Amino acid sequence: MVMIRLLLSGCNGKMGRVITNIAHYREDVKIVAGYDLNDSIPNDYPVFTQLEQCSVTADVIIDFSHPSAMNQILSFALSRKIPLVMATTGISDEQVARLKEAAQQIPVLFSANMSLGVNLLLELVQKAAKLLYSNFDIEIVERHHNQKIDAPSGTALALADVINQALPEKYRYVYDRHTKRVKRSKDEIGIHAVRGGNIAGDHTVIFAGNDEIIELRHIANSKEIFGVGALKAAAFLYNKEPGFYSMKDLLAL
Repeated sequence: MVMIRLLLSGCNGKMGRVITNIAHYREDVKIVAGYDLNDSIPNDYPVFTQLEQCSVTADVIIDFSHPSAMNQILSFALSRKIPLVMATTGISDEQVARLKEAAQQIPVLFSANMSLGVNLLLELVQKAAKLLYSNFDIEIVERHHNQKIDAPSGTALALADVINQALPEKYRYVYDRHTKRVKRSKDEIGIHAVRGGNIAGDHTVIFAGNDEIIELRHIANSKEIFGVGALKAAAFLYNKEPGFYSMKDLLAL
């Protein structure tokens, strides 16, 4: 069995700690180095506070850090020709475009959510939208812990995007209805964010029709599912040809 050597960016953050713990129990991957501005947490691999100082050979980079660090991490991956799993949420459209440009030289896998279950939900929601859009209103409700900064979540926006891709005409995203006292229009996808407690992640897509409601929902009970998905993505990306990949490509296997 091949042992895939990982460089974990954001290794001392919440998700970084989760991935470090999960990797201990896998035989196909090993974290050989980490990158984090905080090096106060002990690890059984070297942690670099400056990425350019990393001299450890890695097969794949997993980034679970912050959007502000993406350009630096991408430049490092390109300079070393290392495949990149971009798992950081909240990156801009411009940054996604940079990832796609980099994917001409290295394998890049990007997903707004690393959970295998959420990515299956994306496919199910798109199929449902194709069948139901003409007679059903579509609303998305996402719930997360009270420490989450971005709203709506990247996953909620990804759900809205795959729905829009399935529709013959583009729908508008409506985030806040209290500013206008008007009836809901047909070409809307309502997106609502709830923040509280320690909710790891909860996404519901509601198809509301006359006399019937269909809901598709995914509940994350812990952050471990995102770590498991990230490690599976790294294994998938190992030895791949340059290209822009998603969790959908992984699920296709």
